[in-house]
Amino acid sequence: MKKISYSLIEEQEGKTWKPDDHISFVDLLADERYCGISYNEKEEVRGLLKKNPEFWKQRPLTERMKRVAADDVKFLLHIHQKMVRKLGPLSRWQLKLRGSLYCRCFCVDAGVYQDWPDLPGPPDEIEAELSELQEILSAVDVPPGKMGYIIGKKGASILRIKESCKADIFTGGAKGPPDKVFVIGIMKEVRKAEAMLRGRIGVRSM
Repeated sequence: MKKISYSLIEEQEGKTWKPDDHISFVDLLADERYCGISYNEKEEVRGLLKKNPEFWKQRPLTERMKRVAADDVKFLLHIHQKMVRKLGPLSRWQLKLRGSLYCRCFCVDAGVYQDWPDLPGPPDEIEAELSELQEILSAVDVPPGKMGYIIGKKGASILRIKESCKADIFTGGAKGPPDKVFVIGIMKEVRKAEAMLRGRIGVRSM
């Protein structure tokens, strides 16, 4: 949700936001719009995590680990409140909608979303023609052995599709179904992405 909120604020302020742009917690803390503080200890922990991906599995937790984990919660709440205040009616609706769609990506049960509430519709104060900005979720099935064609060397293929379609595209990976690619965006861009993804699935090895 942090990335979604940040990207919506950037778009709202007329800035360009690319699908694979990354905003870290430390960057958010340093941003004058949200906190405007540096967090050296968090940077140090990030460095340790890069060296040892198992860093957070260490037990017992050190005092520094406890401080950093607690600060994540403390500062994120403050940042969230500031972000929400910056979002206009349209962006707040898009945040709710996109957040709901992201959640569904990792709760797929044979293609059915059981007991899910309806997706939020646009608020009354948004003009009717803006309803075309309604985003949808598409789950593209990928046959065994074809995911590599979707992703491409060092992620080049999927990045090209993202840049061409102005949609969020990601695989289930370790957190979701490994045989699906999810696409979130307005209908026109989602349909375009689906066609490009299926084109990659149809690629045959030479």
